[in-house]
Amino acid sequence: MSTLLRRMGRAALLHADTYEEVEADRSAIGQALVVVLLACLCIALARLWMGWRAGVETQHLAFQVLLSTLEPLALWIGGSAFAFMVGATFFRGPETETDFAEVLRTTGFAFTPALLRVFVVLPPPVLGLSIDLFARLWTFAAVVVAIRQALDFTTGRAVGTFGVAVLLLWLVLWGASVAPLPF
Repeated sequence: MSTLLRRMGRAALLHADTYEEVEADRSAIGQALVVVLLACLCIALARLWMGWRAGVETQHLAFQVLLSTLEPLALWIGGSAFAFMVGATFFRGPETETDFAEVLRTTGFAFTPALLRVFVVLPPPVLGLSIDLFARLWTFAAVVVAIRQALDFTTGRAVGTFGVAVLLLWLVLWGASVAPLPF
């Protein structure tokens, strides 16, 4: 447990050596999953509280909480897959040597700042929303560091890989949302 908490703290502080440590530790995939699941829980609790406070109907609130709970998990897996595909092919550098599991481990720890999103419930709403925005931007920065370390990139290549991965993930989600149902 102390190793997980130490890694989470250092990952949140964007320490490159921690991301290198996680990249090399094949057993850290479980810890990365725990970080993402904690982010799922924090976001779900915040959504539940905000929806309940706003008087959202129970079935709508349950659906919103479910989607909010799955969001970090889907972003972690899908975003990591696209970052690996883009980074290991198009932006590949001479020193790039990685596999999908390395990217998955490092980006999982990059979700540590997302735990702050539970504080979206703080009044006044402007404070909670500011914390939420800050946590999202901090998480984006952490993901860029994670990609940079996992793919042995420069920061510029990591930002490019992150941008293309986000665009591809958005296109897939948008395509799924507008596609006609098969039944």
